[in-house]
Amino acid sequence: MAEVEYDTMKPHVAVLPSPGMGHIIPLFELAKSLVVHHNCHVSFLNITTEASAAQTHLLRSPACTVLPPGLQVIDLPPVDISALVSEETLVLTRLSIIVQESLKSDLKSVLIELGKPQALVIDFFCTQAFEICRELSIPTYTFCTTSTAFLSFSLYLPTLDREVECEIEDLLDQARNRKIEEYKWLLLHLSRLPMATGIFSNLWEDLEPKSLKAIREHSFYKQIPTPPIHAIGPLIKQDEVPMTETDAECLAWLDKQPLDSVLFIALGSGGTLTAAQLTELAWGLELSRQRFILVVRKPTNASASGTFFNAGGDVNDPTAYLPEGFLERTKGVGLVIPSLAPQVMVLRHSSTGAFLSHCGWNSILESITHGVPMIAWPLYAEQRMNATILVEEVGVAVKMAAGGGLEKGVIKKEDIGRVIRMVMEGNEGKVMRHRARELKDGAEKALNFGGSSYKSLSCVVHEWKADISNSKCNSH
Repeated sequence: MAEVEYDTMKPHVAVLPSPGMGHIIPLFELAKSLVVHHNCHVSFLNITTEASAAQTHLLRSPACTVLPPGLQVIDLPPVDISALVSEETLVLTRLSIIVQESLKSDLKSVLIELGKPQALVIDFFCTQAFEICRELSIPTYTFCTTSTAFLSFSLYLPTLDREVECEIEDLLDQARNRKIEEYKWLLLHLSRLPMATGIFSNLWEDLEPKSLKAIREHSFYKQIPTPPIHAIGPLIKQDEVPMTETDAECLAWLDKQPLDSVLFIALGSGGTLTAAQLTELAWGLELSRQRFILVVRKPTNASASGTFFNAGGDVNDPTAYLPEGFLERTKGVGLVIPSLAPQVMVLRHSSTGAFLSHCGWNSILESITHGVPMIAWPLYAEQRMNATILVEEVGVAVKMAAGGGLEKGVIKKEDIGRVIRMVMEGNEGKVMRHRARELKDGAEKALNFGGSSYKSLSCVVHEWKADISNSKCNSH
């Protein structure tokens, strides 16, 4: 690892995400914000074992990694997990084993070589770092990459596990069966949340005020005790630079469409549908008679998170699985993009009128930050919970159906077409669009100098700077 010189009066912070673009993107944006806006030096620790093509492209592509001075990406060497996993190993278990083996091999030595940073920031699934950082006396912060409602559930889960015997339905896939390894990993990680020095939440104060108030003030959470919650978002992915040929074609097509007329359909970096459901979605788009951009990948009957570890790397020919003649019949009205699209650019575009989303938290923040209402089609993990929050608390979405994951059966083309028309043409869509644009303005103010999220992160950085001053005074 090449040694990097930096100002010893600047806080040096290490940032460690678990695998998966939903974790890597917001923590990478935090790293950049700490460097650019808060005068910190940041070492971003990249777990390379089974890294997806999208992860490597983001962090290591020469065209995409023009990093600001003071930010360095450090690769943790790949580890062999072949004896610990199989093809049947589910996503959270596989992810947790990758993190466990990577940190066991390298984290302590890397942190020592970095001169023991002022703090380490991790996400929910890197909790093995707590013991290592305790040994090195490094304060460890948890970055919550999803909603505050999910954070409140996460803090409550250990109590729920002790006191309630029935299964936990409709909140989280991994909590449905307590006997499986996925649930044991989840409980292990979430039970360690109180070990954090503080919790960074990727939202702003006005997005989920009820949940934030509950965690900060309710006696249950005070007794845990819950670490301080710092709302520092929305930290979202910026534009794809440079644009690919596909990106340029997509934006050129959007430029020709009327204001607020295009439905953008994308189910995240890891989301997949069954062949039957993808067929119904395609027919539903035709029935709706709305303009659309459809991001598709090869369907699977195995798992709704089928490309979690292969984001950006799948071989994809839409003519092999979309209904026969679909591309010809929708030519000019719709645009089909295999695998990945320039999502932020599409959502920012004035022609985009709504977003059919899997309700991953990054996609939610990107949509709201650009004032775009949503059609919620949750697939896995905590996405059903996110969808409920968007509909019932935030007011910027409608649900396509009660779920949409593989276990829920197939949503029919008639229902898909009806909901799309309602959002694109009806009064419900206009109300949601107005609400989304109100929240867009609030998010922008929160992030700007003097805004609530800017001040929240500044307060923590100020504590780190005070620690540097105190340690220097004590050493003299």
